[in-house]
Amino acid sequence: MASFEYNTDTLDPAVAAAVSDMTPVMGAIGELLLVSTQDRMRDGEQPDGTPFAPRKQSTLDRYAKLGLTFGAPLNVSGDMRNTLFYEADQDSVEYGSNAIQAAVMQFGAGKGAFGKASNGSSIPWGIIPARPFVGLSDEDQSNIVAELEDWLEEAATRRD
Repeated sequence: MASFEYNTDTLDPAVAAAVSDMTPVMGAIGELLLVSTQDRMRDGEQPDGTPFAPRKQSTLDRYAKLGLTFGAPLNVSGDMRNTLFYEADQDSVEYGSNAIQAAVMQFGAGKGAFGKASNGSSIPWGIIPARPFVGLSDEDQSNIVAELEDWLEEAATRRD
């Protein structure tokens, strides 16, 4: 989790008033993170720029046996990208995914981590490697700082 703290004691009154409700800039940051994460997922990259772990040959073989075809991890239909959301309020923004598979994709799962199916097979049937997709890239961090600087600069020049 990324965070920052500020002290309003020495701020210009216009800026102090603006930081009492940062919902607009938090919304802009949320949108920035949403688009950045969707782009990384489309490109098959983790926040640190490394590619997602590829599917194992055993997984590809199983899919072929079942007549299934899949593209790159987290990028088959776009559904995972479409589950991303953000929620902004006066002093924070949270973003992530509420998809049922999101935590498994982010952190991975061991064979049988979720028990057994009615036929006795493990769920999942093999190891699912972590493919982190939620997080801040270096570019995200720079863009957040730039967004905050622009917003504070505008607040400092605004005279209501």
